[in-house]
Amino acid sequence: MPQYAPDTSGPRSGAPHAPGPSSVSTRPIRPVTAATPPPERDPAVDAARVGCVIAVVCIHILMVTITRDPVSGEIRSVLVPTLQPWYWWGTWILQVMPLFFVVGGTATAGAWRRRRERGTAAGEYVRERTLRLVQPAALLWCALALLAVVALAAGAPYELVTFALSGMGMALWFLAAYLICQAVAPIYMQMHESMGWVWCWFLLSGTVAVDLLRMGTGQQWWGLLNMVFVWPLVQQFGFLRADGWFAARSRTTLVALAAGCCAVLGLCVASGSYAPDMLTNLNPPTVCMVLLGFAQACLLEVLSPALRRLMAWRSVRAVAHLVGSRALTIYLWHLPLVVAVMAAWFLAGGYDPAPGSAAWWWLRIPLALLCWAVVLAVATVLRRAERASVAPWGARPVRLSGAALVLALACAVVPPLWEIVTLLTVPLTIAGAVGSLVAVVLLRSGRVAATDPVPSPR
Repeated sequence: MPQYAPDTSGPRSGAPHAPGPSSVSTRPIRPVTAATPPPERDPAVDAARVGCVIAVVCIHILMVTITRDPVSGEIRSVLVPTLQPWYWWGTWILQVMPLFFVVGGTATAGAWRRRRERGTAAGEYVRERTLRLVQPAALLWCALALLAVVALAAGAPYELVTFALSGMGMALWFLAAYLICQAVAPIYMQMHESMGWVWCWFLLSGTVAVDLLRMGTGQQWWGLLNMVFVWPLVQQFGFLRADGWFAARSRTTLVALAAGCCAVLGLCVASGSYAPDMLTNLNPPTVCMVLLGFAQACLLEVLSPALRRLMAWRSVRAVAHLVGSRALTIYLWHLPLVVAVMAAWFLAGGYDPAPGSAAWWWLRIPLALLCWAVVLAVATVLRRAERASVAPWGARPVRLSGAALVLALACAVVPPLWEIVTLLTVPLTIAGAVGSLVAVVLLRSGRVAATDPVPSPR
């Protein structure tokens, strides 16, 4: 099932509604300027982000089933939802990965513009955003590496350890995708402010070109080049939301645009060039994620009034705070913890009905409650890592060079990017732990020099 990820930059609302035609225009978008009052948090974006985090944990609980083969007696994992007749169209609804990048782009637009107006260098922004992701991720990488080494030393079969790691690390690819988006955000924001939709069409052209290259060569992993086109393009839709582009369109127009994207998505699938389920189109990412992302951005605006009313309820705000304040930690740790809970249930001799049977589906309810209790408990304990300081170590931090910043990014990005190709293995887990620690040390050793404050383009 689709893997999702939290936005870690605190989503905020977009600019006031801007006038404009109800159709897609290629004119540059009028951005938020220094004269615009600082926007307050948008409850609709908060609700969307937290809802996606809750959805991903629940979906992965359904996807993790450890059972015994009735014929061979061997322990196996069954992805029950993938065996259901509704699975492929269900992924069209439940694949909300693009929505994360939309709300993340909205937050990034506001965060970078505020930092830029205060004279923060683009490299310093990237350093801080990278640390916000890498510091809590380093804790997970090290824990998984230690777990793997201890298990092997205790005599566990290598194949079993690799099998467990592959399930625990499926969601780590997001680190690579989001780190890339944050790294290119300052330059992509500049292109967005100067070129508007023209820049979006350029990124879309790159996406299509990579898809054609992948199809033409038959080499699936050429599609990894789309990591610099697909997710940054979907992030651009968040920039558009921050500028009020979606808010300036009527609901009828937004619904029509969303329906049009779904129709084009259907044509892509009908052509046989793309898989009908949106999990296959996720890694490596394809143009399907762009179409789905724009449709979700339109529908988010349509549903925003309802989401804001929902967030007016005290109980809903309490849940949003509980999950939202631990969103990154929940995302990073939920799969290892779900796998651990399911394995413990199986090894303890818990009830093991036939996967996909009515009894299996009913059993998901208590298991889901158990998994959520464990996830929230661990996320509460590890919450401090998510809020760790990004300030350089020492009283007199050095000036961080561009080469050091690029090296730190490479150390942080390559292991989760390679996980897409091989899934998580013991060597890759150790490489991820080492790489994340090197990235933290480099990025905490100094800061990028500030620049003179400059106003946003008008």
